[in-house]
Amino acid sequence: MPRRFYDRPVVEVARELLGCVLVQGATAGRIVETEAYHDSEPACHGYGTPPRPTDRTRVLFGPPGHAYVYRSYGIHAMVNAVCEPEGTAAAVLIRAVEPLAGVGLMRERRPGRSERELVAGPGRLTVALGITLEMDGSDLATGAVRILEPPPAARPVELVDGPRIGITKAVELPWRFADASSVDVSRPWPPAMRSAARR
Repeated sequence: MPRRFYDRPVVEVARELLGCVLVQGATAGRIVETEAYHDSEPACHGYGTPPRPTDRTRVLFGPPGHAYVYRSYGIHAMVNAVCEPEGTAAAVLIRAVEPLAGVGLMRERRPGRSERELVAGPGRLTVALGITLEMDGSDLATGAVRILEPPPAARPVELVDGPRIGITKAVELPWRFADASSVDVSRPWPPAMRSAARR
């Protein structure tokens, strides 16, 4: 994916990353769930008056098209795609993927987990794909963590949106996006997916 793909409004990029392929080493997965974050709202790591980078968020404020990898709650690494012009803190959190390559290796990294638990969640997918804090700042076109365009024969995305989860601020923003055709979207599913499942 060229850098100009990410040099756009973060919500737009979050929608269009669905169906793209996240790659790390011998593992890969089709992106089926994302969330957008922007320094204009308080759930973003770059939020402030004015927004300014710290040692932790330097990559988040940097040029678009790089991986922002941070540790959540001292446990899991989370992988994000940095968006918008340099100096703006905006990124797309990759929340879930469908396994495409290296499934055996994913199972080794997450032993005893069911297929549904393998990569459905931002902390789960980084363990399964071997994405670590050392990969913070990777160029998403050429680095250790890459994002590729959807394969030519890939099925179309059934886009749904809803409020972000796992946060306590700016929860009203409908900046969570998912492919409703995928069972690998993390729970709880967005409201539109839950409604469809009940029908």
